[in-house]
Amino acid sequence: MYTIKEIYYTLQGEGFHTGRPAVFIRFTGCNLWTGLEKDRDGAICDWCDTDFVGTNGPSGGKYSAEEITKIITDLWPENQNSKPYVVCTGGEPLLQMDAEFIQAIHNIGFEIGIETNGTIIPPVGIDWICVSPKANADFILRKGHELKVVYPQYGMNPRQHEGLDFDHFFIQPMDGLNQAENIKRSEEFVAEHPQYLMSLQTQLPLGMFCQEFF
Repeated sequence: MYTIKEIYYTLQGEGFHTGRPAVFIRFTGCNLWTGLEKDRDGAICDWCDTDFVGTNGPSGGKYSAEEITKIITDLWPENQNSKPYVVCTGGEPLLQMDAEFIQAIHNIGFEIGIETNGTIIPPVGIDWICVSPKANADFILRKGHELKVVYPQYGMNPRQHEGLDFDHFFIQPMDGLNQAENIKRSEEFVAEHPQYLMSLQTQLPLGMFCQEFF
């Protein structure tokens, strides 16, 4: 069984696949923070802005792989020529994702993307791996399709990742009270280091985050 915070159909709001329709599966749990405010100050990642605790989101619950395939199939529009796409996120999805889950999703024709903090080596078969490393975490997943560095992070210089085996490199301004300043700093960094591209969280101003279409 897999413990899921929410499942919903929306558009990918950031990174390489910005604007691509996708079904998002948000797994509960993370290995860098409990998700509880009382534990934030002592967490490895103390700036997370995502609620991944519990199962009280849209279509949240505890499901088998087969039950999840039924939910995402029902959410995907019928009679479309595009390849169905599911994004597994969290929390940290690799705490739960396994070979059975991946095979079940592939069996119904979906491509699988993940958004991970890079502290766990994934099972084989994932079609798109997006790693967002966190300062002070044990970053071991050093190859994939997309490296997305939230910037700035105290204790992390994105240049330390330039030689890693990723197809695409992104800088994404950290959200929060200093967002405007962080956008400016990110622009300056990308201008000086063009190996990186700029990624913006378009889902926030467009109101797409956790929006259920249809």
